[in-house]
Amino acid sequence: MILKKSHYETSLAEYSNNIGAIALLKQHRPYLEMIPSLRRPDESIITIPLPIVRLRREAITAGKTISLPCDIAVLMCDPEWKIKTGSEIIVFIHRPHEDFSDFLGRWRQTQVCLDQDYEWLMSPRYQHILSEGRNTIYPLFVVFPETLERIKRGILGADLPFVVQTPELILDEEEEGLGIGD
Repeated sequence: MILKKSHYETSLAEYSNNIGAIALLKQHRPYLEMIPSLRRPDESIITIPLPIVRLRREAITAGKTISLPCDIAVLMCDPEWKIKTGSEIIVFIHRPHEDFSDFLGRWRQTQVCLDQDYEWLMSPRYQHILSEGRNTIYPLFVVFPETLERIKRGILGADLPFVVQTPELILDEEEEGLGIGD
């Protein structure tokens, strides 16, 4: 079977909100445990689809704004103090026609970009969140049943976490929530 663009787009849309991101993190428990408060998900994580960062303190690139090659950034936030904690989960969703070197290469490019001081460009809703300090970034790869086995083996061999997502389940849950199909 061929990976469809709609699989990628559906997953990107689903994980772009807090509830969808938490559902994704539930599939990789160590990352779920990083969330400061599951009782207050709207105040505990910030999701940034197709994220952009502003690089700081580099003589050549100071103030330069770049688009990261990842799909979603999930930032942990202390709901009481309204500050970002030091953990950031960077999500990579397998794209159609992307082979292992391309997929892993996006993570490596993100590592290079975030190896200097940076700040996230966030929506107006979250611009008040303080995000100073050095951060620890954690990757999470999302693959599909249609993803080639060599890609899954490669990610496993690189000792990186991944989850297998079935887009039909997301669509079914989405339709149930909207009352479609009743």
